[in-house]
Amino acid sequence: MGTTDSKLNFRKAVIQLTTKTQPVEATDDAFWDQFWADTTTTVQDVFALVPAAEIRAVREESPSNLATLCYKAVEKLVQGAESGCPIERDKQVILNCTRILTRILPYIFEDQDWRGFFWSTVPGAGRAGTDELDDDEGARPLAESLLLAIADLLFCPDFTVHSHKRGPDSVENMQSIDSCEYIWEAGVGFAQSPPLNYIHDLNRTELLRLLLTCFSEVMYLPPSSDNSVLNPWVTFFCSTENRHALPLFTSLLNVVCAYDPVGYGIPYNHLLFSDYREQLVEQAVQILIVTLEHDGGASHRPASPSSMEEQESTGPENLFVNYLSRIHREEDFDFVLKGLARLLTNPLTQTYLPNSTKKIQFHQELLVLFWKLCDFNKKFLFFVLKSSDVLDILVPILFYLNDARADQSRVGLMHIGVFILLLLSGERNFGVRLNKPYSIHVPMDIPVFTGTHADLLIVVFHKIITTGHQRLQPLFDCLLTIVVNVSPYLKSLSMVAANKLLHLLEAFSTSWFLFSAAQNHHLVFFLLEAFNNIIQYQFDGNCNLVYAIIRKRNVFHQLANLPSDPASIQKALQRKRKTPDAAISRTSSQETVSMEGSHPAVPAEPGTLKASLVAMPGIDKLTEKSQVSEDGTMVSVPKTDAPHTDHADPNVVVGTSDTESNSGRDNEVSACVLVQNNVHDESNSSKFQDVFYTEAEMERRRLSSASSTSTFWAPTPEWVLSWKCKLPLQTIMRLLQVLVPQVEKICIDKGLTDESEILKFLQHGTLVGLLPVPHPILIRKYQANAGTAMWFRTYMWGVVYLRNVDPPIWYDTDVRLFEIQKM
Repeated sequence: MGTTDSKLNFRKAVIQLTTKTQPVEATDDAFWDQFWADTTTTVQDVFALVPAAEIRAVREESPSNLATLCYKAVEKLVQGAESGCPIERDKQVILNCTRILTRILPYIFEDQDWRGFFWSTVPGAGRAGTDELDDDEGARPLAESLLLAIADLLFCPDFTVHSHKRGPDSVENMQSIDSCEYIWEAGVGFAQSPPLNYIHDLNRTELLRLLLTCFSEVMYLPPSSDNSVLNPWVTFFCSTENRHALPLFTSLLNVVCAYDPVGYGIPYNHLLFSDYREQLVEQAVQILIVTLEHDGGASHRPASPSSMEEQESTGPENLFVNYLSRIHREEDFDFVLKGLARLLTNPLTQTYLPNSTKKIQFHQELLVLFWKLCDFNKKFLFFVLKSSDVLDILVPILFYLNDARADQSRVGLMHIGVFILLLLSGERNFGVRLNKPYSIHVPMDIPVFTGTHADLLIVVFHKIITTGHQRLQPLFDCLLTIVVNVSPYLKSLSMVAANKLLHLLEAFSTSWFLFSAAQNHHLVFFLLEAFNNIIQYQFDGNCNLVYAIIRKRNVFHQLANLPSDPASIQKALQRKRKTPDAAISRTSSQETVSMEGSHPAVPAEPGTLKASLVAMPGIDKLTEKSQVSEDGTMVSVPKTDAPHTDHADPNVVVGTSDTESNSGRDNEVSACVLVQNNVHDESNSSKFQDVFYTEAEMERRRLSSASSTSTFWAPTPEWVLSWKCKLPLQTIMRLLQVLVPQVEKICIDKGLTDESEILKFLQHGTLVGLLPVPHPILIRKYQANAGTAMWFRTYMWGVVYLRNVDPPIWYDTDVRLFEIQKM
């Protein structure tokens, strides 16, 4: 009965607030206390009892009342942080204020005129310790008071952490407390694991939810390529002003990496008990990825000689980024890597009893966290690649990629998975690790094979390219770049993987595909480069691939003799018009039985919400080339600027492969679109501005310009010849020239029809001295830039928006960083 009464009283207070036209004095405690003093409402109640329309009405019609409500709620949190909430009633007030602010903040952010409100100073709110010294600037902005109060409350004994004091005098002084002794979980930099207390976990979760809401102001600003604009909430919270920055960072990281969703392994235990720790872990990982977003000290900009001094002044240092980059002990790396691998592998676990183990849903946030760890801490990246543990991250990523390939609502997950593999593939050790036999057999709907992790990677990539949805085409470049990067280190491909690679070459080298877009021929260059690397550096163990190349030799001959006369080009394009949907041939790849227990990849269910993403930079912007020298070190290859002649004649595009140029498939929707009005005047080139579009806007532009672009670009004989003469076919042609006659002779002499005998012959054959001089190994390493930083920001906040549905913090507010679309 009590709860019903308190809900009723709370609702009455809300109605009073929305109907009052006159400002209510801040000193009228009897009125304001109705919102938090005697109510026991859950966060779900607050969201139900404070409708969006009423918040907006107060904002428009009696702004001073909304301002006072925010001010009074923050004041209560500050008082609680100072007193340490010694009695239960204080704790309830803190929770009620936290819930009200979580509800209201998004509506403050969505209105441009209100955004500065929290950064304005409130009369009489002095900065701690500076009140007497200088009264002029003594007042703290409301945002700072709020953030510092939340930080204090996250280490409040008997509210969010265990009290170390016992006895009658057990209230601890909040000002002198050393929060490093109260870190929430053992792990990095902390040895003791405090006893679990679900009330503490619930209270931490509520405060972290409010903190996440504070950080979400960025959702209400349109995407921008200006990386120097920092999120003021994150910047302040992660600065030296927050005395709890280190223990809080450590608590968040340890809580995430120590979490074991399966627990004691009792079947169906997650259906019997609520797992409060899971809610805390979800909020913790979201806070981590959002705070690690802004490196105030050095934003991702190419360093010029003069920019070293400038970087110092770009902003205050982000302590979370600093602490993450300074983790260095092997046992800490081991704890973090094993924790992330355990959680990423959790949704893959197979049990005999259906749905008997808990499956976590926050794998996208974990992938972003893993990405940030590798990006900000190179020692961690090298630790990951030092042993086969990297495969414990690789297998779940391949599982997610394969599972999401038909679902357009999960295109962001596809990108983050591919980005991580691109980053890892830039390091030699990753290619070497892939040679480990693959024996665990996670159920995926891919052909059954016996082989290594490299085979698994190739088979999954083939499946994505041939059976994924159309919007994955911009990722083909990345997928094949990964294959090229690892190819010099692959000791022995299985027959299944070898056939998949040849099938991709067959599909990409059809004349209609090559002639249908200005950049499609790059895919052929990537595949040829991968074959050349394996033949030149790993010929001995790769008889399966050599055999597959011999069997499909006509594909290489057709490429070498690709017609370039106008009539042939037209004929190829007409063939495309007859079968417009065939992005690439889906047949002629011997599909075998899928793994036992696997489920086919399915499209999103109608009504699924998805957040739009900004466009992705092309592969040339994503990577920089490095050459592997004889001692194994990498030397950066200087970029050659593309010639400017390609603007002269709209029909001639200087087509060079990525092997010798730096062009990506920038005409794809994937490119980080530079809006360039198709002006070919050199004097205008400096005026081009980076403009970011959401996918929906780009789709509209693409459709509206479909007719004009088709006239703008058309394949010409000159264009075909410009790249055809650079196809790296010499090594393969020499191999065919030497081996085909020998294989044919054996077949005739011995009357062979059994391929195992031919494979045995190829296995013991050698091409030493017969092939051209080995080319240097070229690795394309991931390169951060403004385009990828912007992509990560929109993807990450899109995930955070969609995952926070209970309560729906941002639902139906005017978000501008991305669009929410229904499938």
